[in-house]
Amino acid sequence: MLFRKRMARLEARARQAAFTGYVGVDRRAPVSEAAQQLMRKAFPDHWSFLLGEIALYSFIVLVVTGSYLTLFFDPSMSEGAYHGSYVPLQGLQVTKAYESTLHISFDVRGGLLIRQMHHWAALVFVAAIGVHMLRVFFTGAFRRPRELNWMAGVTLFLLALLEGFCGYSLPDDLLSGTGLRTANSIVLSTPIVGTYLSYFLWGGTFPGHVLIPRLYIVHVLFVPGLLIALISAHLVLVVYLKHTQWSAPGKTNRNVVGQPMFPQFTAKSSGLCLMVFGVITALSGVAQINPVWAYGPYRADQSSTGSQPDWYVGFLEGALRLMPPWENTVAGHTIMWNVFLPAVALPALLFVVLYLYPYFEKWVTGDLMEHHLCDRPRDRPTRTGLGVAAIVFYAVLLMAGGNDVIAAGFRISVEALTWIFRVAVIAGPALAFMTTKRVCLALQAHDRRVLEEGEETGNVSQNVNGGISDSHRPIDAKRRYRLLVRDIPHPLEHPGERAPRRRRLRARLSNWYYRDRVDMPATTEERLQISGKTLDPVATGEQE
Repeated sequence: MLFRKRMARLEARARQAAFTGYVGVDRRAPVSEAAQQLMRKAFPDHWSFLLGEIALYSFIVLVVTGSYLTLFFDPSMSEGAYHGSYVPLQGLQVTKAYESTLHISFDVRGGLLIRQMHHWAALVFVAAIGVHMLRVFFTGAFRRPRELNWMAGVTLFLLALLEGFCGYSLPDDLLSGTGLRTANSIVLSTPIVGTYLSYFLWGGTFPGHVLIPRLYIVHVLFVPGLLIALISAHLVLVVYLKHTQWSAPGKTNRNVVGQPMFPQFTAKSSGLCLMVFGVITALSGVAQINPVWAYGPYRADQSSTGSQPDWYVGFLEGALRLMPPWENTVAGHTIMWNVFLPAVALPALLFVVLYLYPYFEKWVTGDLMEHHLCDRPRDRPTRTGLGVAAIVFYAVLLMAGGNDVIAAGFRISVEALTWIFRVAVIAGPALAFMTTKRVCLALQAHDRRVLEEGEETGNVSQNVNGGISDSHRPIDAKRRYRLLVRDIPHPLEHPGERAPRRRRLRARLSNWYYRDRVDMPATTEERLQISGKTLDPVATGEQE
């Protein structure tokens, strides 16, 4: 009895202390107002919105496992004889970076599991960001007012690639060393400043003695700090700008319908976090990745057989292999176009296009209103075709990065396979664009037929004359709403041949983007309702 009274008094004191502390903070900062608004923030419920969360939780796995690995990893490039647990390498000259990686793998309790979790989480992180960006692109979620958030996402993707390359290079094994040799060639191919950059980064001629320690600092300090800052800013913008949502009854361009952050969204998101941790841990336990002991330490005069980079930079390897051997000598300096164009100019152009695309589409469309409803990809056939063409372009380059492995597996000529990929990297995206656009228009035509005739019941009847027909029933109101409520701009009118060239180009691009469409059979009343659902929230003054 005395013990219960004592516990009750302690609990009452704890509650009073917590309340006093909360009141003290609340008087000095708007905690109550912010917490109330944040906890009741609505989040739409759809599986495609979980892709960004998967990226977030895999990043948390990266931070946790990376913090553990830093306790044992030594980034020094000083060499010494190996006398560790892995017998086949005993007596070889290895760097401290490679030796500490072997020590983590074989001597630290749980070290190999943590190493593999870190590597698998990195692959999932980059993949989740990439697929999340594709979802945002195909659904038009990059449009106003989310252009800044799109640019933050592109920057996150770029930093993730840099972080992955730095971590991939740290073990100083033969595979990562081959990648660094390629990176050195890419840096040297930069006209005028290439040699200076190489000497600065490597601290002298390749392989140097300072690159691994520098990559280590970038990998564990600079890039993670930027990633954490950008992810935080990205999440703040998501909350502030409202989440996009798919069209459905009750959902308009001026509201957000979904579950509140607490307790529904928090509980579901916590469950997803645990699932991501579990899947990555299971993968790390059963699927071996990056066995550095099998490659051996790096030697500048050696290269591992069938060496391939991680998938997210594999397209650069493919571009290097497909590029013809073009070189020029200008004023005694050799310009290696065969390296500079595919490995420097191509990725630079890729990210410039990604950064500027929202503004390009806004310029072509002439659309200045806010958009909070997701586009169905079929309703924007040109944009969807461009996205699929980019995916095919990337896929061809990725396969070309393993042309030697594919040629050996299928017993065909590497030269013949290279020419096949050279043709495919040009013809493939064009064919993918045309096919995707036709498919999108066909799906729009199917939606129109469903609206006009209804959906098939599966019942077939035969009349007295022997004619066979199938029966239809009207579609439900929810599906009809989803098919009708869409916001597709009309092409801009041609300004005339005397107009400035810039305006004429804009009109032609707008016509190319939006001339091909299938209009839906809506009544006058339904068209008025659709206009109300897609109305600009800023123009009506109803921004949540």
